[in-house]
Amino acid sequence: MLTAKSTYDYINMESFAGSLNVLIIGASGGIGGAVISNLSKNPTTRIWATARKNIEYNSDMIIPLFLDLNDEKSIKSVAENIANSGNTLDLVLVATGFLHDALIKPEKTWKSLNHSSFSKSFSINCIGPALVAKHVLPLLRKESKSVFAVLSARIGSISDNHTGGWHSYRASKAALNMLIRTLAVELSRTNPSALCVSLHPGTVDTSLSLPFQRGVSKEQLFNKNLAASQLLNVIDTLKINSSGGLYAWDGKSIAF
Repeated sequence: MLTAKSTYDYINMESFAGSLNVLIIGASGGIGGAVISNLSKNPTTRIWATARKNIEYNSDMIIPLFLDLNDEKSIKSVAENIANSGNTLDLVLVATGFLHDALIKPEKTWKSLNHSSFSKSFSINCIGPALVAKHVLPLLRKESKSVFAVLSARIGSISDNHTGGWHSYRASKAALNMLIRTLAVELSRTNPSALCVSLHPGTVDTSLSLPFQRGVSKEQLFNKNLAASQLLNVIDTLKINSSGGLYAWDGKSIAF
């Protein structure tokens, strides 16, 4: 098991072969942006950074592209852009997620269940990542280790659910974990060197967790840059037999 990092370490990603080609879905988010900042410290790492809004970078090695998880055409366009460049991918990280907005809040009781909260939670937390996988899994490098990773959550673990509530978010993350397990089984048949994994980043100081940080201790509320280095450290340590699993920020496996 890994331990929490005390600094926002640059992760060298030594388990991968050669220079990295990376696709980040959700570059405008706190964790996605921090992962890009970390990986871009290596000048040989090429990063395709996708978001729904335009982001400018001071590096020719970071390629900004438009992608909307609710628009499969935009996902396909990103995959075609990468394929047409003649590159394969070493790492794909889907760093997106939905918990709340101005109208939708995590449900405290079944009395609050409604179609719109389930629809949006599943659309962003499960269906979107599934469509990303559909188009980019064929682009993963085959000669050496490659990883397709998604941000999930411990709260999506059925066996770890002791408090209830947050029905649509829990259900969408549980569905995402099942998706990753299923994708991992299929991927192993065509690309034995590739992994599919779900990652639990812990509670990160971003807009997603902001309304729910009151009960989180200082030690368990991670700065986004620290969270990024911890997640990359976990990805770097994963072995092929880790594929299909859910792993916390410290590398510990979480039961579904």
